[in-house]
Amino acid sequence: MDFATASSHGFLRVAALSVPVTLAQPQANARAIIETLPGLAERGVAIAAFPELSLTGYSLEDLFTQAHLLDGAREGLATIAAAWRPGYPLLVVGAPVLVRDKLYNCAVTIGDGRILHVRPKCAVPGYHEFYEHRWFTAAPADLDDEVTIDGALVPFTTAPFVTDLLPGVTIATEVCEDLWASDDSARHACARGAQIVVNLSSSPATIGRARERELVIRAASMRHQCAYVYAAAGAGESTSDLSWDGQTVIAQQGDIVAEGERFSLSGAQAVADIDLEAIRTARQSIQTFTTATDGPRHISTASTVRPRITEGELHNPRIRRFPFVPNDAAERDSDCFEAYSIQVSALVQRLRSIGNPRIVIGVSGGLDSTHALIVAARAMDLLGRDRSEILAYTLPGFATSEGTKSKAYRLCEALGIACREIDITPAARQMLDDLDHPYAEGQDVYDVTFENVQAGLRTDYLFRLANHRGGIVLGTGDLSELALGWCTYGVGDHMSHYSVNCGVPKTLIQHLIRWVAHTGEFGDAASQVLREILDQEISPELIPSTGALQSTEDTIGPYELHDFFLYYVLRGYRPSAIAFLAWVTWRDASAGSWPEGASEHRSYTLAEVVGWLRVFLRRFASAQFKRTCVPSGPKVSPAGSLSPRGDWRMPSDSSATAALAELDAALEGYLDE
Repeated sequence: MDFATASSHGFLRVAALSVPVTLAQPQANARAIIETLPGLAERGVAIAAFPELSLTGYSLEDLFTQAHLLDGAREGLATIAAAWRPGYPLLVVGAPVLVRDKLYNCAVTIGDGRILHVRPKCAVPGYHEFYEHRWFTAAPADLDDEVTIDGALVPFTTAPFVTDLLPGVTIATEVCEDLWASDDSARHACARGAQIVVNLSSSPATIGRARERELVIRAASMRHQCAYVYAAAGAGESTSDLSWDGQTVIAQQGDIVAEGERFSLSGAQAVADIDLEAIRTARQSIQTFTTATDGPRHISTASTVRPRITEGELHNPRIRRFPFVPNDAAERDSDCFEAYSIQVSALVQRLRSIGNPRIVIGVSGGLDSTHALIVAARAMDLLGRDRSEILAYTLPGFATSEGTKSKAYRLCEALGIACREIDITPAARQMLDDLDHPYAEGQDVYDVTFENVQAGLRTDYLFRLANHRGGIVLGTGDLSELALGWCTYGVGDHMSHYSVNCGVPKTLIQHLIRWVAHTGEFGDAASQVLREILDQEISPELIPSTGALQSTEDTIGPYELHDFFLYYVLRGYRPSAIAFLAWVTWRDASAGSWPEGASEHRSYTLAEVVGWLRVFLRRFASAQFKRTCVPSGPKVSPAGSLSPRGDWRMPSDSSATAALAELDAALEGYLDE
């Protein structure tokens, strides 16, 4: 295993190409395809797809009846096969193939110096601008045959295949309209194990058609949990009645991961690294994903060398710094609306179902309690209840700063909610004295007992206030804290009557607060306080300090990394793969895109990434006992939640030993370089 290369972590580089075609000249088109191969090999491309009938041109009409053209197409395939060299990608080209006096529109796969697989088109259209049924025969959907081409027996089939050239990768090919058919062929191919579907197309350009193609490609890749590689005809096709845009698209599991330029006279390429591990884990966890009893065809080849992706290189926009937060502003705003609405509607339902009690909430002026408070305010508005029924309390302890406390007061005032104060320091001193804690004797001992005495008292007061005032305690802890076990168990911030933030990671909470401030839902004064809260250090404020504020991230690590780790742990990724993805994503702050409003553009070395990943893995395993008895609360992210009643179940007495061993083995000798 080479830790630094994406191919070692389940990524495969694929390309969709639209090469200008020379009509009715197969040898010229074969040469044009061959000319692309050295460059593709140099880039580490493992599979390259060219458009439908790319060897002849699609718009030939009755020229497809000419014997010399079909002979030339067969010779063109032989030319490409002869030019193939070890290290070149597996090629999928479009060609007319004559079989038993019937002509088929085929996707022909070439590798290892020969034709490996021929897949005829099943859905041959005969409507609007398409007249293919005049020349081509439609293949049956369950075709599984063999044909002789230039003396060699070749699979002539709709079945997906796996080849020794790319071990462990199952590929399905199809041709244009097969994607649009009501019983699309990709469904059957993916049920038989296809992870990558290659579609060769000659769809002409009309207004809005490119959007339609993207929509159906994204939908197919999502429904079938696969990667979809789409290459359409472009420059060189006849424009007697139609125009061609050469659209090239690669999608994975519902996301467009690469697109080439449309209407390019010189051709176009879309190149992406497909995450095969993500496809595998998704299919494993989605029990309704259909599997067939018959698997793919196996095609033996002499070569078994997979093209190698350059060290540290990765082309897949699905892998982003903040997996819970889209980079695109419109998509991010949409996600924030949904997350916020999920939280609010969940709280509304809980309040209605238990007799509409008051809400008791502890507010500190920090991120989590701030967001829980505005969710509560919006819930009261929807219920038609006065916000005065939210009973907000600030409970200052030994290290509470005036800055955060004042923000809690100002936010409550802006929301029209009375904020009451209960100073817990006298009760905390009494408890520490009862415990014979060194602090009670004047020693500056700030251990976990010192911190948890304060956290426990705050929660104890809130529960008793809820009893006294006819309310429920609204929890404020978030998903990131649950993952890390960064909460005081039992009578502490671990517990509440209902927890609205439990499905929201810290990095998303920051953007949710920013989004609420931007919408101005609660007025200018509230928006101003919300922005100020976003600008301050994340701190538990439990340990007295004469200098800088106590920093949570200095203790447990940066939340932006921990949320990244959490996302991929929930998806079943190997620790070594998580380390690799974090390294290539976070190592250069100037590379790639950032969500608007990201407070600081930081970068991390591999050593820093691995160090904090080890912290995460240990804490994640050891904190499961806290997650086995968390309060109810809504799942928000499709990535999952940590509720033992929902998405995540694991024994409380497990450990991170195996995960750390896998990580260390993959990195052996690498960090020392």
